[in-house]
Amino acid sequence: MAQPNNPLMTNSYHDLVNQTFNFPQEGFEVEDGYLSFNGLDLKELIAKYGTPMKLTYLPKIGMQIKKAKTMFANAFKKHRYEGKYFYCYCTKSSHFSFVVEEALKSDIHLETSYAYDIEIIKKLYEKKKISKDIHIICNGYKQKGYTRRIANLLNSGFQNVIPVLDNKDELKEYAKTVKGPFKLGIRVAAEEEPTFPFYTSRLGIRAKDILEFYVDRIEGYESKFQLKMLHIFLNKGIKDDIYYWSELNKIINLYCQLKKICPELDSINIGGGFPIKHSLGFEYDYQFMINEIVGNIKAACKKAKVPMPNIYTEFGSYTVGESMAHIYSVIGEKVQNDRETWYMIDSSFITTLPDTWGIGEKFLMLPINKWDADYQRVVLGGITCDSHDYYDSEEHINEVFLPKINNGEPLYVGFFHTGAYQDQISGYGGIKHCLIPSPKHVIVGYDRNGKLTDWVYAKQQTAQSMLKILGYTK
Repeated sequence: MAQPNNPLMTNSYHDLVNQTFNFPQEGFEVEDGYLSFNGLDLKELIAKYGTPMKLTYLPKIGMQIKKAKTMFANAFKKHRYEGKYFYCYCTKSSHFSFVVEEALKSDIHLETSYAYDIEIIKKLYEKKKISKDIHIICNGYKQKGYTRRIANLLNSGFQNVIPVLDNKDELKEYAKTVKGPFKLGIRVAAEEEPTFPFYTSRLGIRAKDILEFYVDRIEGYESKFQLKMLHIFLNKGIKDDIYYWSELNKIINLYCQLKKICPELDSINIGGGFPIKHSLGFEYDYQFMINEIVGNIKAACKKAKVPMPNIYTEFGSYTVGESMAHIYSVIGEKVQNDRETWYMIDSSFITTLPDTWGIGEKFLMLPINKWDADYQRVVLGGITCDSHDYYDSEEHINEVFLPKINNGEPLYVGFFHTGAYQDQISGYGGIKHCLIPSPKHVIVGYDRNGKLTDWVYAKQQTAQSMLKILGYTK
């Protein structure tokens, strides 16, 4: 946020936001000086559960899926596209049952990354959350524990499991262990953008090797396995730049080449990569990007005179990211010099939001209360003894502004759209840096009667549970 210079402007935090952004926005509004998140009364939830708190709003997951499906339907209609669209949820973004089961309510499919994901698939089937018709895209560099579990799914009647080959030798494992015919995918190794320290992704098979690999190892074995899918994923995500369109068109052109000699091939998987809002200044035209992707695929297929493929996506962060918030209390103010004011929070960024520390990720950060108070530039500090446990810049500016602390209730600060990867990276329920406990986790969702309700999924981690992990108690 740019600090206003006009002396006629008022200096409340609310004024600062209004002068800098279009506000309120979808999911965020302020009433009586308090912020709400997707209509939730955060003041009430803090009074009920305290801080630090992780908050998951489950209905947002279905909202995101519906939005993407609608936009792809619009693009298909606009371009008169002849293939089908399949929305897959990337489980590695958040493996929690309440997330995956909520996503499945929206008639989606799943993507896996490791052997233990297959155990989740089995549990979902036992609980009747999925049927054997579901499409399961199996990615990753696979050890035998993973390939054997994939083979077990195929042998037990999951007809739409597609192991995506990450290397040429992987096919041998399925040829030995899968009893009937099955579908295959191939991951195409993407060329990384110039800023990366290496040229080609470690994942997938080189594009120039795939045609020869198909002819030597797959063609002629249609009774055993069929190549159905080409898969690509770009670390940079789906962005409107030369690099993205260049890499996408490479796989489209490879599909057109292969389709002429491989009639069974019928799908392109463009992976994940839709961004989510990490700033009130976030701008991204999802519909434009989808229209362009669909239009590019159709144009290339028409030029090559081959049928248009089905399109798969594997949205993880986009599905679950915007459903969660982390809420902290400011427990102290420290003025260390004439330029830096520290607000100390009642938790740690390293342990609860590791992306802020590990890759410099910026989340959408807003105060919950005191919107009518004056503001100042601050640095947020966690309570570990690590010098890297801080947060000092937002996505749109290299500074943090928050309301000044005055008498009365504490200042509460929320980090929003934190639902993807944070628990997986920090190690949910394990030992954290300086033994900082995992905060309580509150879920808001609809009960069986369709009423919005909230409940505690996990209490704050205790000293006793940590001592047991560390071997001090039994």
